[in-house]
Amino acid sequence: DWRASPLLHGNLAGLPPALVITAGHDPLRDAGRQSAAALSAAGTPAQYLCFDRQIHGFVLMGRVLDEAHTAVSLCAQALRRALA
Repeated sequence: DWRASPLLHGNLAGLPPALVITAGHDPLRDAGRQSAAALSAAGTPAQYLCFDRQIHGFVLMGRVLDEAHTAVSLCAQALRRALA
């Protein structure tokens, strides 16, 4: 189902800007990178960031990991830009 995996959708053009954040030790890292590349190739603005030292779900550990706090801050900035 394309709603669970955007790469399966035939047309990625015209979507809103995307910020794709992955972790270096995440089984979904490659899919995230591919999604960002596919969005960019379709003309949809996409920014890809990989936190190489982190694991899946690291963004939930903001009180423990500085990089989690950074990732959440980047998400908040992207959301503010999108809603401005």
